[in-house]
Amino acid sequence: MANPEKLSGYSRFSGCGAKLGPALLDKALCGLTQPRRPEVLADFSGSEDAGVYRISDDIALVQTIDFFPPIVDDSRLFGEIAAANALSDIYAMGGRPVSAVNVLCYPDEDLPLEYLKNIMEGALSKLIEAETALLGGHSVSDRELKFGFSVNGLIHPDKIIRNNTLRNKDILILTKPLGTGTINTAMKAEMASPQSVKASGQSMRMLNKKASELMKQYNVSACTDVTGFGLAGHAAEMAMGSGMDLHFFIHELPLLPEVMDYLSMGLVPEGTYRNREFRLSRIKNPEAVSPEVMDLIFDPQTSGGLLIALPGKDGLPFLEECRKCGMEASIVGRAEEGTERLVLNA
Repeated sequence: MANPEKLSGYSRFSGCGAKLGPALLDKALCGLTQPRRPEVLADFSGSEDAGVYRISDDIALVQTIDFFPPIVDDSRLFGEIAAANALSDIYAMGGRPVSAVNVLCYPDEDLPLEYLKNIMEGALSKLIEAETALLGGHSVSDRELKFGFSVNGLIHPDKIIRNNTLRNKDILILTKPLGTGTINTAMKAEMASPQSVKASGQSMRMLNKKASELMKQYNVSACTDVTGFGLAGHAAEMAMGSGMDLHFFIHELPLLPEVMDYLSMGLVPEGTYRNREFRLSRIKNPEAVSPEVMDLIFDPQTSGGLLIALPGKDGLPFLEECRKCGMEASIVGRAEEGTERLVLNA
């Protein structure tokens, strides 16, 4: 039997949490079409965080799914992170999650049932915190543990917060620090400090619920959650179709402890290289920053924060509200009319 105390070993991939999905699916879906349905307000044809389907004049269904192999060894924490991560897409669009269905691949010959119970207890605690009902799920026997949820949410069709509807002079606020992918890689190499591992776990298990609720009190123009494509990858999706350049203040980016130290040691997730290859062309001036900073902004995040665009006059009040709620939020950039690329201000 494999060592059940090393849950993060149940994956062939280094830097788990990096998304293959959209890049791979773009290729698979290329050329495919489906009948146009006026009820579909968001689907795979765009880069939105979730799909949206209008049910009535004042109710729309928001749908998403996310699952992945373990990225931490603590089974309960893994469940918490998986649930928080799956819920995040609903929050990013301004929706209210209401139900979830579990997706599970489990190495039942290697891992005893008690570990799955711990995972489920952690996940359910986050669903309860999110006021989201667990309806059931589906499991298969697999040599690699993978766990997550399909989540349904509700929103008014006229109140959907999309990711590329920025306005000129909007400021950008990031609600969680960066570096979870790098710390996970350092942890696999047994080089991560207890401080950085704890901080990363606490960040990943935190719901984006409060940040999403705060958004509804302000004139937010656009939002996305920062997950597997990293800050630069998801920011590039915000820029595309917006008519805006996104200018980032590199020294204002919130960081988890010791992340830059790990990057300088070469502890770079595999997903970072894929992300950079996929979206490097969207960065106007990559030469303006060090290789370590480039690795940082493409670091694949798991259960990362929200990247929110709103008018400058609302920036500081919104930031103060976030920090009062325990978020390590920062103003990290601004939007300006341009060629839909990212500009790095060192």
